[in-house]
Amino acid sequence: MDRRQFIAGAALTPLAAPALQAQSGPLRFIFPFAAGGAGDALTRIVADEVGRALNETAIVEARPGAGGQIGTQAVTNAVPDGRTLLLTPIAPVVIHPIVFPQLPYDPFKDLAPVSLVTTFDFALAVHPDTPAKTLAELVAWLKQDPRRGTYGSPGVGNLPHFFGALLAEKIGIPLQHAPYRGSAPALTDLVGGQVPMVITTTSDVTELAKGGRIRILAVSGRERSPFLPDVPTFTEAGIPITGGAWYGLFTRAGSPPEMVGRVSRAVMAAMRDAAVKEKVLRLAMVPTGSTPEELGRIQREDNAAWTPAVKASGFKPG
Repeated sequence: MDRRQFIAGAALTPLAAPALQAQSGPLRFIFPFAAGGAGDALTRIVADEVGRALNETAIVEARPGAGGQIGTQAVTNAVPDGRTLLLTPIAPVVIHPIVFPQLPYDPFKDLAPVSLVTTFDFALAVHPDTPAKTLAELVAWLKQDPRRGTYGSPGVGNLPHFFGALLAEKIGIPLQHAPYRGSAPALTDLVGGQVPMVITTTSDVTELAKGGRIRILAVSGRERSPFLPDVPTFTEAGIPITGGAWYGLFTRAGSPPEMVGRVSRAVMAAMRDAAVKEKVLRLAMVPTGSTPEELGRIQREDNAAWTPAVKASGFKPG
């Protein structure tokens, strides 16, 4: 190499270094709620499988707070290289734009869809010492003393929150919302008797119900959950509230399509793998997988479908 070649190469080095640095380090999977629940477990399953498929080290970070906004914003602020990934339920990327006018990110512009991961329903659970054995009995119990009407959820502005608001509207009883930083702490307080009822995902309540530590009164799907076949839907129980939800994988907008595609294909392959499917089904979720385009379509359609219901709830962020 002559002197001119050496100088030219040295001059290019500072420009090349950031690009090289952006591609270094492990894959980061951010779960925007507290660790310990089914969503956290799902994130770890997906991270392990994607890391193995791509021959990369993958780490999981639980970044709870603000109903999922803190973890979501961490991904929107990440380097757009497709290596920082958000595994999130529907609310931060579909519902929050409806209810938070000052949302610090736009999930439709600042995030790139990667793959649908699973689908699931919501459930209303009570402490086993609660005298109500059915949803109708719960309503009667609340009408006797409306001060009992506090329900916990995984966070403010999430679908379980709005299920509670819609339930209150349907039964004509003002219910007090108690937001938590994820399902795990909400259910800890439910088991401990600090809160009389919780609305959260079926995946987070199934095992507790099987162990007799809580009682599930209704699920949110149009049909009964395959994981809770003895539990009626809200509609069957006399309260016409329906709606499913999902977990999806996103990354920073502007990430290389090649990287997004690699991760998407790895997720789809994992969700078809028999051993992985068994792990996911144990979380009371249905494994899916999708192309980035399919997840983007679902995200937009659900945003349009939920807008009337969320606005009808009258919820205003404090």
